[in-house]
Parts: sequence; C-alpha cells; structure tokens
Amino acid sequence: MKHFRRLMHYMTQYKTYFIVGIILLIFAVITELTGPLVAMHIIDEHIKNSDGSIQLDAVFKLLLLYLTIMVVFAVLSYFQMIFIQLAGSNAIKSMRIDLFKHVQKLPIQYFDNLPAGKVVARITNDTQTILELFTIVIPAFISGAFTVTGITVAIFFLSPKAGVMVLIIVPMVVIWMYLYRKITNQYNHEVREKNSEMNAMLNESINGMTIIQAFNQEQKIQQEYDAMNASYLKNYTKIIRMDSMSGHTLMDSVRSIIFAILIYIFGINFLSETNAFTVGMMYVLVDYVTRLFNPLFDIINQFQVMQQAAVSSERVFEMMDSEEEVERPHKSLALSGYVHIKDVSFSYKPDEYVLRDINIEAMPGETVALVGHTGSGKSSIMNLLFRFYDVTDGEIYYDDYESRDVSKQSIRQHMAIVLQDPYLYSGTILSNITLDDPTISEQDALQAIYEVGGRQFIEQLTDGIHTEVTERGATFSSGERQLISFARALAFNPKILILDEATSHVDSETEQMIQQAMSVLSKGRTTFMIAHRLSTIQHADEIIVLNKGQIVERGKHQELMNLDGYYKEMYELQGQRNE
Repeated sequence: MKHFRRLMHYMTQYKTYFIVGIILLIFAVITELTGPLVAMHIIDEHIKNSDGSIQLDAVFKLLLLYLTIMVVFAVLSYFQMIFIQLAGSNAIKSMRIDLFKHVQKLPIQYFDNLPAGKVVARITNDTQTILELFTIVIPAFISGAFTVTGITVAIFFLSPKAGVMVLIIVPMVVIWMYLYRKITNQYNHEVREKNSEMNAMLNESINGMTIIQAFNQEQKIQQEYDAMNASYLKNYTKIIRMDSMSGHTLMDSVRSIIFAILIYIFGINFLSETNAFTVGMMYVLVDYVTRLFNPLFDIINQFQVMQQAAVSSERVFEMMDSEEEVERPHKSLALSGYVHIKDVSFSYKPDEYVLRDINIEAMPGETVALVGHTGSGKSSIMNLLFRFYDVTDGEIYYDDYESRDVSKQSIRQHMAIVLQDPYLYSGTILSNITLDDPTISEQDALQAIYEVGGRQFIEQLTDGIHTEVTERGATFSSGERQLISFARALAFNPKILILDEATSHVDSETEQMIQQAMSVLSKGRTTFMIAHRLSTIQHADEIIVLNKGQIVERGKHQELMNLDGYYKEMYELQGQRNE
C-alpha cells in the first residue's frame, strides 16, 4: 500500500494509545498460548500417568491457574481493543478534519466536475473504510503474526516434525495474499467508484425530487440507479467469489491435511518405546494447530477490507494532493467601495472566452446593474468580483488594490451576496442571518430582517427569529427564504453588495419591500445587481447590457431606452409579458 506511510502519520499522532494497545495485544497472545501448556501438564502428569489415584488438590490448583490465565487474557483483550479503537478513531477524526479543511481551500473550479455526492463519499465512506484498517485489519495482522510465530516456535519445541509441517502454511498465505491483492485491486476500484456515483446520484435526486415527480421521471431515475447498482453488484460479486475461495474452503483443506499428518506422527510415536509422544502433547498440538488457523482465517478474511482501504486511501490522498488556491497572507483592508473592472477577459476553459474586454467603473455608493440574455456573462462577472475565479486577462481593482495582490478574505470581508436561489442552513433564522458571527448581535439581525420588510414574517412565527430552519428552509416560501438571505447580507454591513437575481423569486409585495429597503441601504454601498426584472433597476446609476460576453450598451435607464437597441427590446418584451 503506497499510501501506508501517510496513513501511519495520522496514527502516530496518537501513538501512545496505539503502542499501549499493541503491547496489551502481544501479552494477550502470550497469555492465550500459555493455557494449553497447563492443560497438557494436567493430562500427562495427573491423569494419564497416575496410578489410579488422582491428586485432586494439584489438579484443582492447575485448573484454577488455567482459569486465571483465561481471565487475564479476556481482560487484556478488552483493554487492547479499547486503546486501538481510540487510536484509530482519533486518527480518522484528524484525517477528516484535514480533508474537510483542505476541501474548503480548493478552488471553485475543482468542484465543477466533481459532484457533491462524490466529495461526501470520500470524506465519510472512504475514511470509514480506512478506520477499519486501523482498528480491525492492522490489529488482526499483528495479532496473527505473533500468534503464528508463537505457535510455530512452541510446536517446534514439542515436535520438530510437526513444526516442519506447520511451516508449509506460511508461504501459502503469503502467496495467496499477493495473488488476492493483484486480482481484486481493479474490482475494489470499481466498487468504490460506483459507490461514489450512487451517492452523487442520490444526493442529486433527493434535492431535485420535486422536479422528478413533477415530470414523472421516477422510472427513468430508477433505471439509472438500478444500472449503477447492477455494476456495483457485478464487481462486488467477483470479490465475494475470491473471498469464498480464500476463506474456509482453502484453510479447511490445509488444516485437514495437517491434522492427518499429526495423527500419523502421533500413531508412529505413540507405539514407539524410544520416542514417546504423550496424549497431553497430542492435545497441545491439536489445540495449537486449531489456534494457528484462527488468525490465518482472520488475516485472509481481512484481505478485502485491506484492499478497499488501499483504494479508499488512494482516493482520499488524491483529493488531499489537489492543489489548493495560493492565498496571500490575510490583512485587514480599509475599502471605500470603489471597484474598477479594467480590460477583463475570462474563460473557464482554455480559449473558450465567456467575457471579452469588460470595463466597468463603480464609485462608492453607486448601483451598477448587469442585464442580458442567458449566457451573456452576468454571473461570470459576479464570480470574478468575489474572486471565485481569477481573471484570465486584465485587472480588477478595489480602491487601489489589484484583486490578485491581496488575499480573497481581505476583499470578501467587505462584500456580501444575495443569490437567486437562497441557501439556508440547518439551525435557526438567527444563525442563518449571523452565520454565528459573534460581532453580529441578535438585535442587529432583527434590525436587518425588519429593514428588508420581514417584520410581519418574523412576528407571526411562534419562536420568532429563533425558529428552527429545516433543510434548505423547505417550510418557508421562496420569498421568505430570500428575505432571510437578504437580511444576512445586510447584517454584515458590506461596502460592496452583490445581488444575483435577488428579487426574481419573490412576489410583487415582497419585491416592493426589498426595493424600498434597498433605496435606503444602498447609500454608502457599491451595489452590483444582476437584473431579471428590468423594472427593478431603473434607479441604477449605470446599466450594463451584455451580449455574448461583451458590453453592447451602457447608460441610465432612459438613455438606453432612447438608443432603441437591446435594452429597449428586452424592456418592451417584458412589458408585453406582464400585460
């Protein structure tokens, strides 16, 4: 496993737990192997060789010793499992924290081609498989190694001939381990990939269940899911077949052969006067051989988990090795709200420009509206302003700071955004407005929601601003969700406010309240608006008309109407629709 060293880095952070657990495990193995020797002594010294009168006191003491050994073994096994579980669980906790922290630093474009379900699968399912490696597979291998070594030494000491027979098993297991990993590696890759794809599809289907049911697409989605599940099962079945071959079928056959050899050796030695082979020794050999196969069973049964953990670690570290955004040291900037987009061109993919030669200058407190048909580049400008992406050519200035010369946090701490589809988190309305920022008080949050026209909405709720929010605010109307999102932006008191179709999902009455609040709150703030309803931007200081990534018209509302161009055509078309 090429990533094993990196995995052990997380385990060594909790090496005290792990080392104590392994030490207890070793002593447990030693204690377990001592029991049969006591039983052998009882059989050979106090039962078989007795003259008919068994010394009950001596036998009772030995039985008590045997019982004590088993109790000690049980206690050691209990505590070694606790310590190893603690080490493994804490190691995975650290891995998940590092992975999630890294995910938050990845550029937005990383997620353009990676569904959310696959990201979730790597952080949860794959790390859970690695946890099983730490808490089950590694202890099983260590315990198996010490048990096999101890039993082999003990059997050699009791009977060298039997010891030679036992040594046959070890190379067989090693060879099978190599073949198993080589054969099942591809199958495990497919299993983990299909599992991620199913997670991604489930996530997408649940979020879009309204559309699926509205358009009667349940059967089609079911067929797609069944196809993924069938592919998953096909590869998993191949792994099961390998496990069936490697498990009891293989080991039982080998064990039967060794038992037959031991019986043959016992028969020869038992009849020989020179090479006495006692009943007690035979008992120990049979007991040890049985115990020898138990850890071998465990090791072979863990091959699949080990292989899955190898695939999972590869996927996890592949994500961890994805290049983070190179960020400058964060420092506080005193921005006035001045924004200058200068000669900007931008492409998501090489040589496929979605913006060309964009020039926009917004003075502090001004409102700039961006209008245009779908695909004209409006949202791309918003992405650049927030530095979700960086410009391909040109510069964007915030006051005297070029965007790439300062950290994203330095810029974003002066900005706020309201999206067309407002996103609400699980929690309360208050936590959704403040995002648990300690600098924003409950009174500030209430003031923000009231200013955007949400007083009636809040006051009609039993718990008011402390009302619990279900997933994505499903129990609220689209207008109510938008009011909360709008209040969130205002509560952070930004210098630059970005509204991405902020009023497109609200009714006329709510839109009027928001527009009224905006007329007051936009003072002292630079506001960029992506406009769907052109009636909402007539007050804008400048309206930018985009077409195919280029500015084709600009000016105030009446100036653009007088041009008799794109803007007037869109305005009149909307007017006809509203009649």
